Amino acid sequence: MPPETAGVSGRSAATLGVAAVTIVLIAGCMSQSEPRYEPLADYEQVEPATSVAPLNPELSIDADPVQVKQGAYLVSLLGCGTCHTDGALIGEPDLSRRLAGSRIGIAYSNPLQNENPGVVFPANLTPDPDTGIGQWTRADIATAILHGRDPSGRQQVGVMPWRSYAGLTQDDLQAITAYLVSLPPVRNAVPDNVAVGQISEAPFVHFGVYRSKALR
Repeated sequence: MPPETAGVSGRSAATLGVAAVTIVLIAGCMSQSEPRYEPLADYEQVEPATSVAPLNPELSIDADPVQVKQGAYLVSLLGCGTCHTDGALIGEPDLSRRLAGSRIGIAYSNPLQNENPGVVFPANLTPDPDTGIGQWTRADIATAILHGRDPSGRQQVGVMPWRSYAGLTQDDLQAITAYLVSLPPVRNAVPDNVAVGQISEAPFVHFGVYRSKALR
């Protein structure tokens, strides 16, 4: 969810700006025969979708419509669809795959240090049994939201803002869970995460706004 949502934060933008100024100053001291280092030369700026409208699912007999409606509101408010909907990270959300995971990843390591950054691919949050959370219990879903751990115990990186969700009330947590399990299952397998130093074969964005030109 979300996380493992996707606009650039003011702090990240400020950090990048300081880094860019530092690079310019260093470049000015170099010999003019040396090429100027352009850390973002291989990326292009994109505009992520800031929100993806929630889906109104068909409710099962035992579902609480008020709870599910509250869960839909919270999922929209938290921006889960921005990361977990295919194409939303580059402003082109595929609404047929709403919350069904993203085949566009998010780089989580510093592009000024890592030519091949670590990349995470937001998971399929629909109850598809093979590619989504269809085999998860509600307790599994709650653990992933609050603690960033999937049923296998794997810890999610900070791109998934689970630390920010730790303050959710039990009522809100149950509402989100009720909404997710009420969604229609969408079969959509996302790529495996890529470790720092490995080459991603799937496209990804940096800081939520820069997409690799080489992987378009």
